[in-house]
Amino acid sequence: MLAAALLWTFKPWQPAEQDGLVAGEIRLASTVGDFALSDLDDDQLAVIFFGYTWCPDVCPMSLAVVRQARQALPEEQRRRVVPLMISVDPERDTLERLSEYLEAFGDDFIGATGSQAELADIGERYGVVWRKVETPESAVEYLVDHSASLYLVDASGEIIERVLHAPTPGPLSAALDRALN
Repeated sequence: MLAAALLWTFKPWQPAEQDGLVAGEIRLASTVGDFALSDLDDDQLAVIFFGYTWCPDVCPMSLAVVRQARQALPEEQRRRVVPLMISVDPERDTLERLSEYLEAFGDDFIGATGSQAELADIGERYGVVWRKVETPESAVEYLVDHSASLYLVDASGEIIERVLHAPTPGPLSAALDRALN
């Protein structure tokens, strides 16, 4: 009985089903000026990733997956997909740092960030969680544990599909194919 209770206590958090949920507008300062989902064209969608530039593994891998999935699209479809990384580490991720970091993935990748309150509101609406983890023995001082899904979102803030973290572009490519065709 105790073992079952402990397993329940430590089971990993899983967000509720989100496909089709209207999570709403995202309006943040970004590497291209003020960014708003509602400014997307009707035929465009954003691929949103919540992460941070000091992330040692998941973030660069996820952004590389976005780059690979977009590169596989025909030019007309690629134009319709707006890659957006929202930083969950506004203390360290300035717009300049985001811009420099995202250059490695493509010159059309957008970085955005905001105040802790703005990010908490967006995170709650989109079902994204993160927490700061102090690492006193490390030169980076802290890491940020965070959700690693990609979100395909339209101009109205509707989550078309949530794509679970994967080390290859296959799942995202399939989701983009469903969303764009």
